[in-house]
Order: sequence, then structure tokens, then C-alpha cells
Amino acid sequence: MKKKVVINVNPAEKFKDHWNIKDSKLYLMPIVITLVFAAVVFWFAIPAVSLKSVGFWIYILNLICIYTLVKIVYCSAKQYEYQLKVPVLSGTVIFCLMLGLMFADSRIFHAKKYSEILKVSDDTIEIIPSVSGSSSIALMDTASAERLGDRRIGSLSEVVSQFNVGSYMQINYQETPVKVAPLRYDGFFKWMSNQENGIPGYVIVNPVNMSADYKSLNNGMFYVPSAYFTKDLARHVRFNYPFDMIENLHFEIDEEGNPWYVGSVIDHTIGLFGGKTVTGAVVINPLTGETAKYSISEVPAWVDVVFDGDLICEKYNDYAQLKHGFLNSLFAQTDCRQVTTIKKEDEDGDTEIYPDYGYIAKDNDIWIYTGVTSVNGDSSNLGFILANERTAETRYIPCAGADEFSGMKSAEGEVQEKGYTASFPSLINVDNTPTYIMVLKDNNNLVKMYAAVNVEQYNIVSTAVTQKECIEKYKMLLTGDISSNSEDVQIVDPDTFTQKTITIAKIRTIDQNGNTYIYIVDENQNIYSAKYADVLGMLLVEEGDTITILTDGSSFLLPQE
Repeated sequence: MKKKVVINVNPAEKFKDHWNIKDSKLYLMPIVITLVFAAVVFWFAIPAVSLKSVGFWIYILNLICIYTLVKIVYCSAKQYEYQLKVPVLSGTVIFCLMLGLMFADSRIFHAKKYSEILKVSDDTIEIIPSVSGSSSIALMDTASAERLGDRRIGSLSEVVSQFNVGSYMQINYQETPVKVAPLRYDGFFKWMSNQENGIPGYVIVNPVNMSADYKSLNNGMFYVPSAYFTKDLARHVRFNYPFDMIENLHFEIDEEGNPWYVGSVIDHTIGLFGGKTVTGAVVINPLTGETAKYSISEVPAWVDVVFDGDLICEKYNDYAQLKHGFLNSLFAQTDCRQVTTIKKEDEDGDTEIYPDYGYIAKDNDIWIYTGVTSVNGDSSNLGFILANERTAETRYIPCAGADEFSGMKSAEGEVQEKGYTASFPSLINVDNTPTYIMVLKDNNNLVKMYAAVNVEQYNIVSTAVTQKECIEKYKMLLTGDISSNSEDVQIVDPDTFTQKTITIAKIRTIDQNGNTYIYIVDENQNIYSAKYADVLGMLLVEEGDTITILTDGSSFLLPQE
């Protein structure tokens, strides 16, 4: 009888046969090193931990690359094929999957869904703020605001040596449109020397009366974009909301003048990567770091910008171009429109096309407005859109006329001898007439004059040193009802008139109260009026003629021969 031989196998010895110190180096060390790099890369890149975030997919791909490189260091040449097969294959699959999903979620396959993201309703010219609310007309562009803000900060020696002025944001503050910008640290070493006290204040620029002021805070702002480490605003927000995609972090103030930072919470509604939209907002107190997250319906009333203007314009282009299908937007282009665009050079000198828009204060909110033109890119508008930057409410106003850049050129032509340049205009309602109003600036970006241009007839232009005077002159030039100016149309005693030679820049006739009045504008933009029956000799003159008149400065007569 054979004896049964029992061999006791020690599990530890069995594992040792398959796992030695070299193996631990080969498997464990690459994982440890990759995890260290994962923490470092996340600290600097701060991607949202979400499959809907392209940044998160790129983050994972970077970690696979790091793991692969570390593996190469610890693998011998004979081990390459086996040890690198899994990470290389995994990275390739993830990269191809990401590209495939991006393509599958694109406008090519979901044109109708993209066209329905932004809801647009039709409206009339009455929705545009009237000239009576001139305090709501924000004409100053960012370049002019920066100039005024820098001047104000330049007068504060204790501030200018340590801080710069950050980016300006258009908001509505106490029912007045203003531009606000926080101070920012002037580099790492300035942050080191000032971090205990924080950012001391912000700049507020009033684009209506062209003034700038510096607001000093009792307590400094610590959680700001120009801070470092855990006080960096974007990093602070990411660690509080690791799974949310948050963009458009910007500075605002509430109605009491308290500083806040606001960010837009982003979601993709078409697949993983398509149909970008805003679902809410994050509000951060830069003094304490406290944060709060709101849905669109819960956003505080003082917050003005939740939907970025560029995003609204992008969504309107989808609405206006994709409703009849993707192929139509490329070829037939039936009923395809787009917002006003401008060509700009990026840092590399490449020319890119961006949407361009102005701001209007309305209903205690900031609305963007921009012209709507055909995709052929001509110089005329089919209408305008007004969009609320807090709620994304969007209205379309049909109104054929000149686009914004044609209006700007027309205004510049009125003062071509001065060489002034026009800012992007705002849109106002003057006696139910859509009108561009803008500032004219010199080479130093200083505001010198105002200009009003008729949208439908952009040869009707008025310019003046003050906004009020510009609008009054413009109203006189309109051929519609100017009954609000009836008290100004008076002929005083001719004995008080003096003789003056002028060149006629414009000539208009206006019917009022059963009488016809004639208005002439000279080369210096002075306006003179007279009853038509008293100056019948004007029938023989035209624009460009030089004539001699008798005038008291506002009314005129022709000299008797």
C-alpha cells in the first residue's frame, strides 16, 4: 500500500514566488508616483470631477501618460510590451471615446435641440429704454473706464504701489449702470506682503457722468483671483464644489456696495458634451470665503450677470441658424441670421471673429443688446435682440437699418476733422425711433463728444459736448413728432439778431401745430430754426452751401436785400 505524501504549501511562500521586491517596484511604485502627480496636477488644473467636463477627461488622460512614463522607467526592455500594453490601450480607448462623444453630441446630429436651448420672443421698439431715462444709458466702453479708473487709483499712493486694477464688469448699482473692478495683487511678492490685510477696495466708474471713484473696505478681500494657494478664488470654489462645472467668475457689488464674486454653474443638456447652458450661480464672499449655490430662479436680485454675453450670442446664433437643420445652415442658409460680430487678433496674431454687443440698464437688470443681420455679413441689420444677463430672457425686435459699425462710421464722419473714434453704441428709443447713441473719443481714449445716429436713416446724425444737448439736437432733426420741443421753436425780436455766415451741414423741415419749420445745422453742429414762411429764400439752398443769416444763436432769418 502506497503511502500518501502530503506536501504543505505555505501561501506566503507561494505568493513570494510570484511577487518579489522587483515586482513591487514594477507595480507599486508607478501607482504611488502617479497618485502624487494626480494630486499635484489637480491642485493646479482644478478640473470639475464630472464626466461632462472635457477638462476631467483630459486630466485622466494626463494621469495615464504619467503612469506610462513611470512604467517605462521601471520596466526593462523585455517587459515593455507586456507592462505598457494596458495603460497605452486604456489611454487610446479613452481618447477615442472622448472624441467620439464630442462628435456625436455636436450640432450635426442635434441641430433642432441646439436651436431650442435659448427661448426668444418677439417684441416691439417700445421695449427699448426711452430717452427720458437717459440716466440708464451706459455709453462708456471698457477702455475709457480703465483710463478713468487708473487715473483715480494713480492718485492714491498707498494703493498704486501695491495693487493693480482688475477686469471691469458692467452691472446695475442702485438703479444706475456702472462698471466695477476690484483691485488685484501686483504679483506673488506683493501678495506675500499684503495677504494679512487682503485687497483693500475696488473701483466704481459711472459711465453716464464719466466719473470714477475708489471704494475703500473696512475689511479686506482675501479670496480673490490674484491670490495664491488656498486663497486663490478658483481653487477655493473648486474645493467647495468639486463636482460642479463653474465658469465666468467675476466681481460684482450688491445694493449696499458690499463686494462679491459670482460664478455661473454650467451643465451640458445634449449628451455629455453638447448643449452648454447655465443652470445656476455660485456666490462667494471674498472677505470670509463663504459660498452659496443658487438655481436660476433663486439667484439674488442684486446679481446682474449669470449668463455671459458671449454665451447668449452663441445660443442666439444656434436659434437663428439651426432651426431649419444643420445642412441648411451651411448651404441654402434660408432664414439664417447672426448677431453683430467683430474681427480681433489673438495673442498669436491670428484673426478670429467674436460677437459684439452693448449694455442697457432695464428693469433694474443689465441687458445686452446686439444687432441681428444675415449670415452674408452685409452692413445692415434685420433687427435687434435684448437679453437679460441674469435670467437669459431674450427679445427680438424687428427693425431694418444700419448695423452698429455703420452707425459708428457715420458718427465719426461728422467730426472727421477732429479724428475722434466712436465707441460701440447703445440703443435707445427716441420718440419711437430706434437710435444709436455713443461717445466719441480722442487718441487717449478720453471722451470728447456724444453722437446720436438714426438706425433706419443713418445719415441723420447729431453730435454735442453733452449727452443732453446731443439728444435735443437729434430730436430736432427727426421728421416725426417733436411736440416736446414746441416751446423751443420761437422767433424773437429780429432787432436782436446779428449777421453770421455759415456752411449748411444739414437742412430739415418739420410740420408742427399747423406750421412748417425749417432747421439747419452748420459745420460746427449749431442748430438754427425758423418758420418756413419767413425764409422762403431757403428753397434755393442745399446742404454744403455757404449762406449768410441773421441769428440770435438759435433762431434765424435771411438778410433783406
